[in-house]
Amino acid sequence: MSVSVAMFLFSVSMSISPGPVNMMSLSSGVNYGFKRTFPFVSGATVGFTILLIITGVGLANTLSHINGFYEILEYIGAVYIGYMGYKIMFSSTDIKLKEEKLPKFYQGFLMQWLNPKAWIACLSGIVAFNLKDSYMMLLVFVSIYFPTCYISLAAWALLGSKMQFINKVKNGIKIFNTLTGGVLIVVAIYLLYTAYK
Repeated sequence: MSVSVAMFLFSVSMSISPGPVNMMSLSSGVNYGFKRTFPFVSGATVGFTILLIITGVGLANTLSHINGFYEILEYIGAVYIGYMGYKIMFSSTDIKLKEEKLPKFYQGFLMQWLNPKAWIACLSGIVAFNLKDSYMMLLVFVSIYFPTCYISLAAWALLGSKMQFINKVKNGIKIFNTLTGGVLIVVAIYLLYTAYK
């Protein structure tokens, strides 16, 4: 198997598997539709890609020397993910498209930088493909990962938009928001638990 195929398979498995950003994309797709979720998807993709590039050009080595950095990141990330879950869980079931409530580009960007799954994907990819010293191979990896991440997150948002029938079911959106928000809160609690251990 060629390295580029391995990179592609790695990026697909990490991007499409459920995680906090994917749950936000799904929830937003249900609540606001695909088109209005796209800024969040774009922000999350750009945020992840920049994180991957910076990690690959040496951030991983620098941060490994800062005592407690990853533990602090786990706590901050868990709190932010829990906050986003709370916002979803207790959001209004009256779907009026208020611009301030729509998911924003910066929220997607920030959520990736505070998402332990994104950091694990970046660090494990850099280490697995030995990209710390090869900027050319890092460029290949980023070129594969960027569209893969974009398509994967967009697929979650599209899936959500196809589930908008939930809006027509009595209490359907409330139940859906409670479930997806609850999933994010459970993820946040788990992250806090593992960080504390």
